[in-house]
Amino acid sequence: MRYWYDLNGAWMYYRPDAVHVWFDEDVKRRLSWYYSVMKDMKPAKFMIVKKIDAGEDPAKLDTEALWELHDRLSNEAKRLWRLAVNDRFGWRDLREIPEPRFSLLDVKVELAHRTLRACTFCERRCRVDRRAGKVGVCRLDWRVYVHSWFHHLGEEAPLVPSGTIFYGGCNFRCVFCQNWDISQTNVRGGVEVDAQKLAKIQRELRVTGARNINHVGGDPTPNLHVILESFKYLDVNVPQLWNSNMYLTLEAMKLLVDVIDIWLPDFKYGNDKCAVRLSAAPRYFEVVTRNLKIAAENGDMIIRHLVLPGHIECCTKPVLRWIAENLPKDKILVNIMDQYRPEYLVAKYPNRWLDIARRPTKEEIEEAYEYARKLGIRFEPVS
Repeated sequence: MRYWYDLNGAWMYYRPDAVHVWFDEDVKRRLSWYYSVMKDMKPAKFMIVKKIDAGEDPAKLDTEALWELHDRLSNEAKRLWRLAVNDRFGWRDLREIPEPRFSLLDVKVELAHRTLRACTFCERRCRVDRRAGKVGVCRLDWRVYVHSWFHHLGEEAPLVPSGTIFYGGCNFRCVFCQNWDISQTNVRGGVEVDAQKLAKIQRELRVTGARNINHVGGDPTPNLHVILESFKYLDVNVPQLWNSNMYLTLEAMKLLVDVIDIWLPDFKYGNDKCAVRLSAAPRYFEVVTRNLKIAAENGDMIIRHLVLPGHIECCTKPVLRWIAENLPKDKILVNIMDQYRPEYLVAKYPNRWLDIARRPTKEEIEEAYEYARKLGIRFEPVS
């Protein structure tokens, strides 16, 4: 059942739980920053970043000096954001700041494009010169391909309708990927977009009722340079959502943390052995847990954990235990997902991937739920 509901003056077709979830004061508290930007009560982080004066043309600085400038201005961005979180900086204050010729956002864009020349957006660090047309592990050069964009009604309740943008390319090789066509086999089959086109897509999604802009794929990480640049041309207030495997480098995280309002990370594996075998992702646990800590300090968060059949002890329980022991349980939400189904290579070669060549059982899902309850993790209602 769905029905019409008014959000910010626009009538939209909603799932009932997407409305009812905001009557849950605990959810509203945990997602308070996202909620305030979604309702246009506060400016999105990228809008704050655009007002921070860089002083000089970033293109004229060498990379070391540019990173020094970035880190200094980033501290100012974090200061203003924390003031906004505490209701001490708002729309009036933002409007009183004059538009600088060069902003912190320009610095981030310049650094992203330089990084592309020896790409280290993700922890594979393939260092391919994607700017020169060479293809990285993500199967992409410098160009960005959008395969679809629409109001997604199937995301977590607080996000619906989510202004979802599906990018081609991914830095993982998940053998069970449900989006394998755009992430691995046909990454360049979408529409090629530049920063201005991407900004127009985001604007259209927001003004027609999207609660957020959901950057996903594949994975959005290989497209970081154009995503950042698109914010220069985006003139509507909208929460930016990063829907990712979170396999980014520290440098990429530094570029992102000042512009993302809500994080929607995947946290699949509780150990590196499973991550390498099923996604070809070395050092998975170290990288993802490091980035989750950083993200949790720089925005709201809903963590997704996909329950894999036969992986309760090696993956689900270690993942949930790490979340309970290392992240503020009173500030995040977790979506324990039961949607796994054999796809892609698992469906094609089930005997090779015998342990995951089936759906998870009801008992496995209930065991995951019960373990989360014992740990005090809030996972209902988010889906």
